[in-house]
Amino acid sequence: MIVVTGGAGFIGSNIVSRLCAEDRRDVVVCDRLEDANLGKWRNLAKSAIADFWQPEELFAQLERHADRISAVVHMGAISSTTEVDADLILRTNFSLSRDLWDWCALHGTRLIYASSAATYGDGTAGFEDDDALEAISRLAPLNAYGYSKKLFDQYAVREAARDHAPKQWAGLKFFNVYGPNEGHKGGMKSVIAQIWPKVVAGEPVSLFRSHHPDYADGGQLRDFVFVDDVVDIIDWLLCTPGVSGIFNAGSGQARSFLDLAHATFAAAGRDPAVTYIDMPEVIRDRYQYFTEARMDRIRALGFGGQSTPLEEGIRRYVQDFLMQADPYR
Repeated sequence: MIVVTGGAGFIGSNIVSRLCAEDRRDVVVCDRLEDANLGKWRNLAKSAIADFWQPEELFAQLERHADRISAVVHMGAISSTTEVDADLILRTNFSLSRDLWDWCALHGTRLIYASSAATYGDGTAGFEDDDALEAISRLAPLNAYGYSKKLFDQYAVREAARDHAPKQWAGLKFFNVYGPNEGHKGGMKSVIAQIWPKVVAGEPVSLFRSHHPDYADGGQLRDFVFVDDVVDIIDWLLCTPGVSGIFNAGSGQARSFLDLAHATFAAAGRDPAVTYIDMPEVIRDRYQYFTEARMDRIRALGFGGQSTPLEEGIRRYVQDFLMQADPYR
């Protein structure tokens, strides 16, 4: 049995889909489905999951099935970088993760969890996934979400050094992930999903003007990674129990928002039409103009998955999902 927390969410449901398709394991989802009209439940509708647990019953169910659970894939988190309730963020992103770590360590259960590229802050210290405690401690996240992920990374590394760790553990620093099953995320959807209604309507889309002299309007750079690629990493880790540590999960290549917009228009068979708007002042002083994952460490350990080029990933996302009457995986 594999338990996927946050399994009805964006990345979580794609993990669940892959694991169910492989038909090698009983896959259990722990999540909240919330407002049925948002369609989050549809993220799971095509996956033959073995059970569904409410978050409030997670640890009771873990104890009930302890002898059957081989791994916990912990994707459950508050992922909004604009959430203002820091106590809620810490309870959800740190305290729950800490308790899951301790449970898995006690029961000899493997744990793969979601860290975040938000731990890198403005990127001036680089994007090297060095998981030494000193290196993690030097990072300076720009928001409470990033801080919560850094705090748990510190906890994981510290406890592993004390021999109090799951028999396999891995934290993944997700960069800008895009792909199917993100429709419920509102303002936290990928830019592709956010501009899609205008693209399909043949209307101009708006990108942020640059407020940095080194970057043109729309030239801000991000590591955009197709969700299938990060699921490949998780699947590889589940099949490679000897690998533990904190690793980047990105494409390894920074691309501009303008590239992304043009690729979305091209996938829809339309001519690009882009306008620019001022970036809100509230985020200007903590805006990341560049992110790019270093993928050397996990590849050196044997991960051989290919990174889907941006144009191909967007084409698959648009044509196989967004353009379909049923856009869910």
